[in-house]
Amino acid sequence: MQHSEKLKVVIQGEYQVSSDPQDVLSTILGSCVAAFLRDPIARVGGLNHFLLPGNDPNDRNTMKYGLNAMELLINSLIHAGARRDRLEAKLFGGGRMVPGLTDIGAANGRFAEDFLRREGIRYLGGSLGGNSGRKLRVWPVSGQVQQMKLPAAAVQEAPVSLSGRPDIVLF
Repeated sequence: MQHSEKLKVVIQGEYQVSSDPQDVLSTILGSCVAAFLRDPIARVGGLNHFLLPGNDPNDRNTMKYGLNAMELLINSLIHAGARRDRLEAKLFGGGRMVPGLTDIGAANGRFAEDFLRREGIRYLGGSLGGNSGRKLRVWPVSGQVQQMKLPAAAVQEAPVSLSGRPDIVLF
């Protein structure tokens, strides 16, 4: 990272939007998914980080769900000057971090791809699935992405089931 760059960390259940060319958005992913959306003409982009696919209207912590995370990111981009019809997306994460348990990572990845398709947002690719974590850095204005694969043990995520309750892991 260059000295003039400003690192902004995005953790589970958060998102960041920026039009500052010095900003670098960063997150660490396991089974979670991060969507990087940007408008290349308006030169604004953003990154979210969600834990579970879809939505649960009975859960007060709505930002951990993909539907809310995607809608808030898109609305914030539009508020910052992006146009919905120019948005492009890259998706990352969705790893299978604990063999033998529910593959929430795959469910997160499918949700994100389906969401982009339904919303008509151009999907440029990314890196979904596998069995390792990822450290991700994105430059929201230029669209540049840097990914480093991490061993599963380096990623601190709570295993979850599709029901949203933690799976029990016995040692």
